[in-house]
Amino acid sequence: MNPFNPIYTEKTECQDCYKCVRECPVKAIQVKDGHAEVIDADCILCGHCVTVCPMQAKKVRFDLERVKQLLLRKEKVIVSLAPSYKSEFLGVSESQMISALKKLGFYAVSETALGAQIVSAHVAEIIEQKGPGVYISSACPVVVDYIKKYKTEHVEDVLEVFSPVLAHCQYLRQIHGKDCRIVFISPCIAKKKEADTYADLLNVALTFKDLREWLIAENIAPETMPNKKKDQFFPHKSLEGALYPVDGGMIAGIKAVMDKPDNVFFMAVSGMQNITQTLTDIEVLKNKRPIFLETLACEGGCINGPTVKQRAATGVKRYTVIQSCDYHNQKIERNLLIPDITMPIEPCKKFLSEFSDEQVREVLNQLGKYTDHDELNCSGCGYDSCKDLVQAYLNGRAEKTMCVSYMRKLAQKKASALLSAMPSGVVIVNSKCQVIECNRQFAQLMGDDLVKIYDDLGNLDSANINKITPFGSLFQRVLESEADIINREYRGVNIIYHISIFTIEPKTIVGGIIQDITKPAGQKEHIVRKSQEVIKKQLATVQKIAYLLGENAAESEVLLDSIIKSFTLEKADE
Repeated sequence: MNPFNPIYTEKTECQDCYKCVRECPVKAIQVKDGHAEVIDADCILCGHCVTVCPMQAKKVRFDLERVKQLLLRKEKVIVSLAPSYKSEFLGVSESQMISALKKLGFYAVSETALGAQIVSAHVAEIIEQKGPGVYISSACPVVVDYIKKYKTEHVEDVLEVFSPVLAHCQYLRQIHGKDCRIVFISPCIAKKKEADTYADLLNVALTFKDLREWLIAENIAPETMPNKKKDQFFPHKSLEGALYPVDGGMIAGIKAVMDKPDNVFFMAVSGMQNITQTLTDIEVLKNKRPIFLETLACEGGCINGPTVKQRAATGVKRYTVIQSCDYHNQKIERNLLIPDITMPIEPCKKFLSEFSDEQVREVLNQLGKYTDHDELNCSGCGYDSCKDLVQAYLNGRAEKTMCVSYMRKLAQKKASALLSAMPSGVVIVNSKCQVIECNRQFAQLMGDDLVKIYDDLGNLDSANINKITPFGSLFQRVLESEADIINREYRGVNIIYHISIFTIEPKTIVGGIIQDITKPAGQKEHIVRKSQEVIKKQLATVQKIAYLLGENAAESEVLLDSIIKSFTLEKADE
């Protein structure tokens, strides 16, 4: 566990379900000792593992205490509020939200959408100046990290422009002074890394989940706050920038400030899988015309970020955001007052090694996969194919035990070895009284005919226990009553069976252990067991007698002692 990373694993809560491996779009998970850990260097902080973990073992770094410390120092702390708050806190007006945040101790509240407007202006300027080419938005830090780490061939296509929140921070510091403190509140986990990387601009990033918990702890309900005219966004309300949290919103903002938007081909793509598919062969369009890709990691946009209260009702959320953004009747001018909002976009080093087919085949053989037909590619381990699992294993990110079919075969081998080594006959029966599993010793106890069948087939699967044993009714009784039969003796022809039948799955599967106590080995074990039972009974009797004797002796001692004391007192009186 590394709580300094924006996302980490609480090992004590992590179970070996591999759901995070299966759902992670970049497989940035390392399984070690059965626990799945996030690999910080590989993680793009989409937060998907946090939302899908059934045990809630994936945790988000808690930064609320840092914000409280800023407020305790009486510094002027300004909130940069993501415009997606409108769909997160439905029914809460702007002034109510601002009032609630000020009650928490913030000096002022400003819309991150102001930074979005600055970004739109710069993007429009870049596209118009450079002309034909592919331009990928840099507004979503998850997508930027994904391209830097996994799609490095597209790094040069990413616009070297700040995200809206960083542009907003730059703007706030320009109009309010560099010494002000800024806290960003949004549904995004990746913004925590932006705060770490650009600490001189953004002090702390909180999630909507953090804010909800804080409001509850302080007993503040935004929807009950009074609507006051003085509670307004600082320094003013946003316009088209408020559309950024929905897919297509950034495009609408860019078009609003462009002179000739029809000259540019715009595409809005949301969701990591859709982004991956869209980037495939996009290079062939580079010389056609300016092509702008608005890319957002969360499907539907930021309104469905990883820490929103409900990742559904996208239509309602989208409608709420768009309806609250009224800019159509106003003149939109390019805000280029903040010239320096550029950031370098450079590819990251490759983290995974590629192993040869021979190395992969060697591990596949260890997993019992000798041919292509043996490779089930079931994704039970979390990887799309058996070869992908082996590549991860060779890179030290996976374990052999993650393969379900391998573990099942291994368990079957161990069970078979144990059954064959047992001197007693063992049989497992299903609800239809059919044999599921047995050993050869059981077949031997039932007669030469069954031994021959067992040797020919290697099992007695599906044989009816009532037809192959004289005591099949005992199995039926345990199946129906769930009352185990232990140490029961059953007399057959020239043989005495010692039987124990027990429940494995109630009313579904029972097991039986059978011995022939007429044989010397069986007699010896039977005698030893009976002797142990007699010894236990005798010891219990002796202990009871000793207890009674001890109790009587104690009572006699008390009685004699009282008599002695009585005589002693009488003698003293005389």
